Amino acid sequence: MITSSAFVPVPWMDRRGHFAPLKALVFAGVCMPALWLLASTFNDHLGSRPLTVALHESGLWSIRFLVLSLAITPLSQAMGSMRLSAVRRILGVSVFAYAALHFVLYLIDQQGDVGKIFNEITARPYLTLGFIALCGLALMAATSTDRIIAWLGTETWQNVQSLVYAIALLATLHFFMQAKIDVTEPIWMGGLFGLLGLIRFARKMFGDLSALALALLSLLAALLTAFGEAFWYHLSIGAPLGQILLANGDFSFSVRPAWYVLAGGLVLALIRLYRAPLPKRTRRS
Repeated sequence: MITSSAFVPVPWMDRRGHFAPLKALVFAGVCMPALWLLASTFNDHLGSRPLTVALHESGLWSIRFLVLSLAITPLSQAMGSMRLSAVRRILGVSVFAYAALHFVLYLIDQQGDVGKIFNEITARPYLTLGFIALCGLALMAATSTDRIIAWLGTETWQNVQSLVYAIALLATLHFFMQAKIDVTEPIWMGGLFGLLGLIRFARKMFGDLSALALALLSLLAALLTAFGEAFWYHLSIGAPLGQILLANGDFSFSVRPAWYVLAGGLVLALIRLYRAPLPKRTRRS
């Protein structure tokens, strides 16, 4: 999620112009997938359809970084420290950058045929959803500078930034619909978005969340993920609901998305538990 921190020309510097190791590490991390794609393209490591692979990977990293950017706030709250907020802008800009690359590669794949591209986007729902999500990310990126924030006002800017969960929903649906058969990672990403949304809603309603509350929300999100996966396969290929649900207990083939969602939430709960203050001892008379 793109934030209002002051613009710094060099991403690995803080607001005072000092080297910031955490920002440098995150900046290097968000650049790695693009560098890998570039190197793999020149070394012919993307297979017989390199453009298709690059198109898929760029979209995949955009949604992964979107999950990470949304996780900054609950992670900071669990830690009781806002140090991670310094990297939120880097993650937010990387989400848009990879989404824009994803779209540019799509334009190249369609040979820049504007008429065909327009017809495809308007005729295919998953492309329509993806394009709307891209426009939302572009709006958030365009309104992320201090000058624009001052011009809009804090309240208006916050309203724009609140679009991020709607964008996450659209991006997840786009991911689901283009995946067609194997929706393991879309389910996983959707489950994580659901977990983060539940935490945001619960915190808005009840304030600071305890480790137990985070653990219960994690369990709820994992159950919703498992049932969501079961219903998807049931509706798309007619697989029995019970069989898909039971697959969550079979680790011989793979670990199902619900477990990753549960693990992510429990990590937050453990962090919250670790930083919780110890109860004060009372002296015995």
